[in-house]
Amino acid sequence: MFTKEETLKEIKKSGIVAVIRMADIEKLIETVKAIRKGGVRCIEIAMTTPDAINMIKEITDDESSDIITGAGTVLDSETARAAILAGAEYIVSPVLNIELIKLCKRYNKTVIPGAFTPTEILIAWEQGADIVKVFPARAVGPKYFGDIKAPLPQVELMPTGGISIENAADYIKAGACAVAIGSALLDKKAIAEQNYYILTEKAEKLVESIKQVKR
Repeated sequence: MFTKEETLKEIKKSGIVAVIRMADIEKLIETVKAIRKGGVRCIEIAMTTPDAINMIKEITDDESSDIITGAGTVLDSETARAAILAGAEYIVSPVLNIELIKLCKRYNKTVIPGAFTPTEILIAWEQGADIVKVFPARAVGPKYFGDIKAPLPQVELMPTGGISIENAADYIKAGACAVAIGSALLDKKAIAEQNYYILTEKAEKLVESIKQVKR
């Protein structure tokens, strides 16, 4: 287990949350290991993954692992509670649900609700969000984050949707504290052929690009 402070520190320090949706538990575990080998510690298991709660438990039961596991695509407080009890250290949602934020606060877990407009972002922050997920980021691009941070410099932002290894650093430069990245990091062909080293290489490239702008 990690403290809330440790979880937040790692998300903001590394600037990366890897989002995984995968039905095969064995391939999911190998994918997680490959991404971790590439330097990414924060792994988000989307609730749209079949049997996601058990997958979170499978990862977090490994006491030798230093992976910080979260649950994503969480839409309500009931699902958030189930994920936390399974071992999730942070909860990510594509929407703004006040009860979900309250539940995470009750369990002292990092909560990252989704918002899009300046009004929604500020409401999420004032209601207790630790970071606000801006989704879908591809609709606005990196410049939007600089525009939002100008009047709301205190709000921590994490873009999701359309983040690639090539543009991730641009979002950090624009003011995001971290990025959430999924399909661009997970090479489906490599996973199908069990060439997990390709995922490690992609993760290493992403980590290095973020390090360059966080120095």
